[in-house]
Amino acid sequence: MYHPFPAPLLTRLAPTPSGYLHIGNGLSFVMTWLLARAQGGKVLLRIDDLDRQRFRPEYVEDIFRTIEWLGIDFDLGPEGPREFEVHYSQLHRLDLYRQYLNQLQSKQQVYACICSRKRVRKTAINGFLYDGHCRAASHHLDGPGAAWRVRLRERAEVEMMEWGRKDPVLLDLNAGIGDFVVRKKDQFPAYQLASLADDSHWNINFVVRGEDLWWSTAAQLWLARQLGIENFPRSLFWHHELLLDDQGEKLSKSKGASALKTWRESGKSPHEIYLLAARTLGIPEERAESLSTLTQALKDKIDET
Repeated sequence: MYHPFPAPLLTRLAPTPSGYLHIGNGLSFVMTWLLARAQGGKVLLRIDDLDRQRFRPEYVEDIFRTIEWLGIDFDLGPEGPREFEVHYSQLHRLDLYRQYLNQLQSKQQVYACICSRKRVRKTAINGFLYDGHCRAASHHLDGPGAAWRVRLRERAEVEMMEWGRKDPVLLDLNAGIGDFVVRKKDQFPAYQLASLADDSHWNINFVVRGEDLWWSTAAQLWLARQLGIENFPRSLFWHHELLLDDQGEKLSKSKGASALKTWRESGKSPHEIYLLAARTLGIPEERAESLSTLTQALKDKIDET
């Protein structure tokens, strides 16, 4: 018997306005929406806008236009770019993020890292794991060009419940990601901390992500334990397979992946996204006529398991 869905279910769409959304973003949106609706759950729109260097208002606009084009909706969150800016931007929650950062600092669970991105990439173990270069150094946490990394203990294992699996998934952060960043060099909170804080803030209990974010989930579960956040670790997760480009690389806005904006402006329908969702979710393609037929097909599939 698979782990049951939480009830009532609350999930989220969490795009970043750092580029125009691509096919992979659209697929993740549709699958998240389908899973929520098949379980009678609700959807929050949460736009992650802390990357201020790449933030553009036109990218925020693109998020709303893409959701509308896909034919999906959401129950919580801003109705448009203006409401997002005034009430929902992550800039309004900086005090919450700082509270968690101060908590980690007071417990001496962070240290200053002045490594450049180039050095981190060059010396990463297995292409991903930080080598701990600044761990024993005495750089000041508020020194120029200092990011904050967590100081993982010798054992840093976390458990997560994954949709479609009977037993918990066990991951050791020391084997996969190492001492990860929680505050960036620009003094803004890093993704791992901000995403956790937001999911906890809205009581999200079902998180849909690409399979490239396994270690992000593990990092956030570890942080939740350190910060005394109890609701996030009880969430159910699903890390779905990624769409790849012709070179076998994951689609990326920064690399100019095919933008859905181009699809919309050319008059193309979202039916191809529906077909991709059906294949990824294991639903017969003939049930991808519409979102309603997909939702019913997914509900039937879940009920069978």
